[in-house]
Amino acid sequence: MTSSRRRFIGSAALVGTGAALAGAGAPAAAASPARRTAPGTAGATGASAKATFRWLGTSGWRIDIGDKTLLVDPYLSRYSTGLFAGHFDPATELTVDEGRIGDHPGTPETILVTHTHWDHYNDVPHIAQRSGARVFGTLTAYHLGLAYQVPAGQLSPVKGGEVMDFGAYTVEVAGSLHSRNGSYSLAFPGVRVAVPPRPRTVQDLPEGDTLAYQVSVAGGPKVFFMGASDFAERNLTGLAPDVAMIAVPATDVTHAYVPRLLAALDHPAVVVPVHWDDFETALQNPPSVSVSDRQRLDLFVAAVRATAPRTRILVPEYLRPYTF
Repeated sequence: MTSSRRRFIGSAALVGTGAALAGAGAPAAAASPARRTAPGTAGATGASAKATFRWLGTSGWRIDIGDKTLLVDPYLSRYSTGLFAGHFDPATELTVDEGRIGDHPGTPETILVTHTHWDHYNDVPHIAQRSGARVFGTLTAYHLGLAYQVPAGQLSPVKGGEVMDFGAYTVEVAGSLHSRNGSYSLAFPGVRVAVPPRPRTVQDLPEGDTLAYQVSVAGGPKVFFMGASDFAERNLTGLAPDVAMIAVPATDVTHAYVPRLLAALDHPAVVVPVHWDDFETALQNPPSVSVSDRQRLDLFVAAVRATAPRTRILVPEYLRPYTF
C-alpha cells in the first residue's frame, strides 16, 4: 500500500469522525461516511465493495463487505466471572446468552479466532452452529470446536503465514503472542492437542496459542486485528496495514510495546484501541471501563501520539458502523 494512500485513509477517517478521533477523552461518536474506494489489490472477483466495521467489545469485530460478513473474536454473552469486581472465579460456568448475542453477529461466512480464552471464544461455537460459518483458529480452537460438536467441515486450523482468498477480501494469518500479566505469566496457559471433554468452566478454555489477522478488502483498506497485547515482531514484517485494531496492555512488562508494534506495522494511518472495556457488562454506550483500564487507555493513546504523531486514533463505541 502506498504511503500516499495510507495518508488519505488517515485523513478520511479524521473527516468522518471529527473531534472524536482526538483521543481517549470520549469514544468516537460516528462512523466515517467519507471513505471512498482507493487503488488496491482486488481479490479473485476483481471488484471492490464497501466495508463496514462494528466493534463488538473486547477485541471482537463484525465486518460487512458487500453482502459478506466476517467476525473476529465475537464475545457477546459478557457474563460476570467476578473479574472486574476483584474476586475472579475460574470455576465460573461457561454461559451463552442468546438474548445478548441477538442479531449482532449477522450471518457470517467466516469467524477468525485470535485465541481461545473465554472472552474471545465463548460464543464462537454457538454462532458457528447457528450460521454455518467457517471458524479459523489454532489447533486448540479446532479441537475445542469438535468438543462443542461443531462440524469438522466448518473448522479450519491455521498456524500463521497463510494467505486465504475469499473474493471480496483476503485474510493473512500471523503468529502472535498473548499478553503477559504483572508476574510475566498469563492466565490459563496451555493447548489442546486432542479433542477434550466439552468445556464447562472458564478455566477449561486455555489460551491455546495466539494469532493475529490482517483482512485486506478488495479495492479497500488493509486492517490488522490482534486479540492480546503482545506480538512477535518479526511476524508482522511487510503487513503494513492502513488500520490497526490494537489491544491495550494492562501491564508494562512488554518492552516498548507501542513504539515496537507501530514500527513493525509501518505506522498505520489509523489506530483503534481495543480490549480496554469492561467485558462483563452489556453493550451500552459509552462503554463501561474501570478506572485502572481508563488510565491504561489514556497511557496507550499518549504513547501512540508520541510515537506516531501523524497516526489518527479512533476510540470506538459499541456497534457503531465505521468505514476507513
